[in-house]
Amino acid sequence: MADIGVSVADPGPMNREPIGVRGARTASRSALPALRCSATGVSRPGQPALDWLDRQLLDAYQRDFPVCAMPFAEMASRFHRRASEVLQRLAGLRRRGVVSRIGPVFTPGRIDAGTLVAMAVPRARLDSVAQWVHRHRAVHHVHEREHEFNLWFVLAAPNAGELYESIADIRRRTGLEVLDLPLERDYHVGMGFPPWRRLLSGCPAVTGMDSPGRYPPLDASDRRLVEIIRDGLSLTARPYAAVADQAGLSEAQVVERLGRLLREGVVKHMGLVVRHHELGYRANALVAFDVPCARVDIVGERLAQAAPVTRCYRRTRRAPNWPYNLYCTVHGQDRAEVIGYVDELLGEKVRCLRRAVLFSRRRLHPRDDDGAPDTVPPRFERSASGAAFEAPARAEGG
Repeated sequence: MADIGVSVADPGPMNREPIGVRGARTASRSALPALRCSATGVSRPGQPALDWLDRQLLDAYQRDFPVCAMPFAEMASRFHRRASEVLQRLAGLRRRGVVSRIGPVFTPGRIDAGTLVAMAVPRARLDSVAQWVHRHRAVHHVHEREHEFNLWFVLAAPNAGELYESIADIRRRTGLEVLDLPLERDYHVGMGFPPWRRLLSGCPAVTGMDSPGRYPPLDASDRRLVEIIRDGLSLTARPYAAVADQAGLSEAQVVERLGRLLREGVVKHMGLVVRHHELGYRANALVAFDVPCARVDIVGERLAQAAPVTRCYRRTRRAPNWPYNLYCTVHGQDRAEVIGYVDELLGEKVRCLRRAVLFSRRRLHPRDDDGAPDTVPPRFERSASGAAFEAPARAEGG
C-alpha cells in the first residue's frame, strides 16, 4: 500500500503516544493475531463459545437483516435451518450479552443532531461528573480515556439548537472545558464484530461518504416508526407486524416504509448490534490524527479499509487545545494487540507525527453500547486496556 506521508513537527508531550504504547512497541509488533480453527469454524482466544450457526448469523446479519414479513424464516432458509432454531439462537446470544438488539443503525444527522464530546475532568471529580453526564437520556458511549481530555461521550438531541443548549448546560453546571467535535465526514461505520472474515480473507471495509448536511424532515408517520424501531425488533416470527400494531400501520406499510428509509439513507443498515466487549474485544483505542485538509479525505478512505478499524471519520478541529481532524477506533483482545494494530496503521496507512492514541480505561454502564437505557445506577467498568479503579457500587442485576 502506498504511504500517505504527512510530515509534521514533533507534537510535544501532550500529543505524543501515551506511556505504554512506546514501551510495548517491540513486543507487540507482529502480524495479525493467531486464530484458532476447528471443525466448527474460527474463534479467537477470549471469545465466548460460538458454534458454526452462531458465527454465521453474526457474520451475515450485522448489516443485512431482512426487511420482509418473516425475516427469521428467510435467515433460516439460507442455512437450511428452521426459523424456530434461528430465533432460539438469537435469543441465546441476547441472553449472553453478545447481541444487544436487532434493528436499525441510523445515518448520522438524518433523524437528529449529534456530536462527540470530550472533557478534561480532574481525577477527584471524574466519577461524579461522569455519572451526572450519564443521566442525560441522549448521552451514550461514555468512556474514560487516557488523556488530559479523559471523559468522552456521544451527545444527541432532536435538533442543533437543543444540542448546543445541552453542551452549554454541561459546561455551565460542571465549570469544565467541553470540546464539541461534530462529524464532518463518515468514512466507515458499523462493520461489526468479530471481523474474522476480514482477518482471514483481507476483505475491505464497507465505506460510506456520509456527512450530516441538510435533509428534508421526516413526516409524522416515519418519525413514529423510527421511534418504535430504534430500540430493536422483537424476537417473534413476524416482528414487523408487532411494530405495525404500535405504529397504527399495516405490516406491509411498515416493510415498505422501512425499505424506503434504507434506500433514502435515513437508515444506514438493519442488523444485529453486537457488544464488542462481550465478544472478547476488551481493549480499544481512539486514534486521532492531525492531517492537512487537502489530504484528509485520501488518508481517511485508506484508513477505513484497514481490517482492525471499526470506525473512521473526520471531525471539526478545536484549536489550540485539540488540533486533530481524523479519527479511527481500533479494538483488540488486549492492549498489546491494539498497539500492534496501531503500529500497522501508522506504518502502512498514514505516517503522522502529530497524533494521540487514547486507550479506553473504563466504560460507563448500564447504558448499552448502542445507547439503550437501563434501570440500575450507572457505574464504570474497567477495560482490559486500562488500570484497575474502584467502581461505585452497583445494584443487583446490573
